[in-house]
Amino acid sequence: MTPRPIPINDLAFIGTGLTRPECVLAVRSGHLCVADFRGGVSIIHPDGRTETVLARNTDFVPKPNGICIQHDGSFLLAHLGAEDGGVYHLHRDGRLHPYLLEIDGEAVPPTNYVHRDGQGRVWVTVSTRLIPRALGYRHDNADGFIILVDDRGARIVADGLGYTNECVVHPDGRQLYVNETFQKRLSKFNIADDGSLSNKSTVADFGAGTFPDGLTFDVEGGVWITSIVSNRVIRIAPDGEQTLILEDHDADHTAQAEAAFQDGTMGRPHLDIASGQRLKNISSLAFGGQDLKTAYLGCLLGDQIATFSSPIAGHPPSHWDVSF
Repeated sequence: MTPRPIPINDLAFIGTGLTRPECVLAVRSGHLCVADFRGGVSIIHPDGRTETVLARNTDFVPKPNGICIQHDGSFLLAHLGAEDGGVYHLHRDGRLHPYLLEIDGEAVPPTNYVHRDGQGRVWVTVSTRLIPRALGYRHDNADGFIILVDDRGARIVADGLGYTNECVVHPDGRQLYVNETFQKRLSKFNIADDGSLSNKSTVADFGAGTFPDGLTFDVEGGVWITSIVSNRVIRIAPDGEQTLILEDHDADHTAQAEAAFQDGTMGRPHLDIASGQRLKNISSLAFGGQDLKTAYLGCLLGDQIATFSSPIAGHPPSHWDVSF
């Protein structure tokens, strides 16, 4: 089916006082887990209560961008420092341990996203090796990469990507989908039995003002992506047809950001403005609710999670049955 656009007035909001809730994840029990840039994860309980789990370490404060839920209810955090990165393991009691700080003998740069698939493999994305990261907001730069951590250890399995953002293993377990934000495309790889990636191909290219960030799958084989700057949610059907599900932006600001991107001058000011009427630079999407038909939107600039009712159910994520 081709879903109809969602009016922005149909949006609802949950949670209060969240801090840069870039990544949102949902589980069957109704709990939402949200990245907290103060150094941990906020857990929104089904009754609306928010529990905040912050790292207890006093000498280091992680800056979680992407997060993933481990099978025991602990978390992996992708640390998006100004100059440093890596992945950290955060326990529910606040204990924090390094999980991945080096690759090929070098420190992992500021790290965007971390994803645990159904086989327990962990996929990590680094958007760019350039510091500051804003130097990578260009269509002619492609130095992002993907790390795989499995029983064989950690290794780079894809390189030369155009600002690597969220990556998620397809429900069939044989393909890895990844957003290349500043190449403005959704790509996919085949996954071999040993975890190596091959046969990169383009799932979708996006037009003016669409900068893909988050992604997730629905039960009909569609892929849903979120776009920063323009606050768009787009569904890509199995046949490649794109449907605009949601949009909330100031057209002038989006046009200015697009023009800056095209001439190589895009920077933080273009991303740090919340130009929508209700949305605050959305960055991720998770399906939840008992029927997986409630969509939750993470964002960069707000302190709540926006929600709307989806006409299509999401596919259960790998962490769906983790108990909280």
